[in-house]
Amino acid sequence: MKRLNLIVVIFISLTILSCSHQVTRIEPTATPDINGSWNNTDSRMTAEAMIMQCLGEAWLSNYSASKGKPVVIVGVVTNKSHEHIEAETFIKDMERAFINTTKVGLVQSGKKREELRAEKADQQSNATISSMKKFGLENGADFILQGSINSIVDAYKRKKTVTYQINLELTNIETNEVVWIGEKKISKMVKN
Repeated sequence: MKRLNLIVVIFISLTILSCSHQVTRIEPTATPDINGSWNNTDSRMTAEAMIMQCLGEAWLSNYSASKGKPVVIVGVVTNKSHEHIEAETFIKDMERAFINTTKVGLVQSGKKREELRAEKADQQSNATISSMKKFGLENGADFILQGSINSIVDAYKRKKTVTYQINLELTNIETNEVVWIGEKKISKMVKN
């Protein structure tokens, strides 16, 4: 009976230990790649590289020479990859990279812009005249950045490669002229 109790205690102990997990904090800028999926490092590095590439092209100097500092809006970046990628984090990484360069102005897009306009509308009725923000004074964007995240998976037995291809286009809003097209690829080999 003692032996059976000992076996039960050992079994329960092993079961409890196998269910526990350990959490280790890491720096947000660290580059862990646990399973080969798109991660925060891929997002940040891709955004920074593509914005630097974009701002190093002739469209910027051509526009700046005649009209000054351009204003950019980051539009939709569509996830067409095989996995769930939250495009919003990638968009924020691109917006941050644009702002950090100080070479272009950046205006809000989408729901945040609508929220700002709703706040201005509310101020028309509820704020003092001296503090009320007026309609019609927004900076209009000169260019819109749009794109997609795609992936190609090649797998055989316990190995697979995942290639992410990020395509971005910068378009002059007034003329619809595409002034820059960028591409970045990230390839990963995963062994199971």
